[in-house]
Amino acid sequence: MTVAASESHVVLRTANERIALRLPMRGLVACGVLCVVLVGIWALSLTLGSYDIDLATLLTTLSGTTVSPAIDNVVWQFRMPRALVAALAGAMMALSGGAMQNVTRNGLADPSLIGISQGAALAVVAAIVVFPQLDYGWRPVFAFGGALGIAVLVQALSFQRRGNNTIRFILLGIGVSAFISSITSAMLTYGDLDRAMSALAWLAGSVNAATWTDVNVLLVWSLVLMPLILALSRIMSVLRMGEDTAIGLGASVRWARYGLICVGVGFAAAATAIVGPLGFVGLIAPHAARRIARSGIGIHTLLTGLCGAVLVSVADLIGRAAFAPIQLPAGLITSIIGVPVFIYLLQRASAKSHL
Repeated sequence: MTVAASESHVVLRTANERIALRLPMRGLVACGVLCVVLVGIWALSLTLGSYDIDLATLLTTLSGTTVSPAIDNVVWQFRMPRALVAALAGAMMALSGGAMQNVTRNGLADPSLIGISQGAALAVVAAIVVFPQLDYGWRPVFAFGGALGIAVLVQALSFQRRGNNTIRFILLGIGVSAFISSITSAMLTYGDLDRAMSALAWLAGSVNAATWTDVNVLLVWSLVLMPLILALSRIMSVLRMGEDTAIGLGASVRWARYGLICVGVGFAAAATAIVGPLGFVGLIAPHAARRIARSGIGIHTLLTGLCGAVLVSVADLIGRAAFAPIQLPAGLITSIIGVPVFIYLLQRASAKSHL
């Protein structure tokens, strides 16, 4: 593989030059900066808490040397899986939002706004309340089924009438989300108290009880879905031009849409199944990535995932450290951040269309 660099782009070519990638320098630098920021947030997350650990002791522990059994336990069994789950869940929710925004060509599409997270939440709550004996590993499968069903429903409703626009699509999603949330609330109200309390704690969108099992589940789903969304990146670039243009260029629009919906639903379902709903992450991260660096869809996808990982990691750190010893769920912090962003984007969209 050969590498050629210019002031604005880096070109990667294989030896036979059958594959060549032209990557924007600004996008690559932005990815590197976000990775450094994420590592810094992890360092703070691993050192701050009710049991403070200095940086030197942390580095010694991470190198494999035991300073004390208590520090080993705090770092490896509690804080490390929590930090990794926050980053993985944030990246997956962000990539879900990016996929849905591309497939709908709608900058306001977000798993928590159009009912995907609520569908996944309903399926998992049903599993907790109605089938408590069900194995923990089945949660992502149930969540995927619930999320996919709601995604198909919202899409079908939004395409029933001519002249669909952004506002109508979002209102349909909000309406379906409210209906699903009411069913979930009824299950929590009339279900067994202990099971309902367990489900309610999960619905807050918290990573407080993250374990290495959660890390492994999210990592497996990420390794399966990430190559798929990157493989669809070229078709996503064409879809941005509109369906007619994409069809004219020979793209299989129908299958591309199905693939993107399934990938987006898969990301949201897996993250929701493990940590609960994380509001507005899928809305904020793609827009933030676009503002950080204008780039092709491939680099934009990576930037979106990193922005989501940073956002949820920061939200978890704030919720854990800002009001200690009280711990606020990361989902609450992301919602507080996301509501003003959503209002701004909604006002901008309403200026371009009419109900």
